[in-house]
Amino acid sequence: MSKISDSTPIAQVTIGEFWELFEQRYGKQPLPSQDETQRPTGRLVYGLRGIQDLFNCSHKTAQHYKDHIIMEAVKQNGRKIVVDADLALELFEQRGAK
Repeated sequence: MSKISDSTPIAQVTIGEFWELFEQRYGKQPLPSQDETQRPTGRLVYGLRGIQDLFNCSHKTAQHYKDHIIMEAVKQNGRKIVVDADLALELFEQRGAK
């Protein structure tokens, strides 16, 4: 590994050499476990259309549910809406529609 210097192009470094350099710099990092890399096991629905289909309701009612009844199950970033369907159904049963 003595052939590698700060001016060595990354394209000329093998994967093994890269990992050696990485471990020298940052120490040995544990790989994430299988559980940490998996997505949530719950069912996901997307957007107001997903809420409408889940509860078989109108657009206006889906908006109300999103903003009030199931808001803990909703993650929103800008216009993207993702809902944990199982949690939404559980919250709906607990709080009920009014």
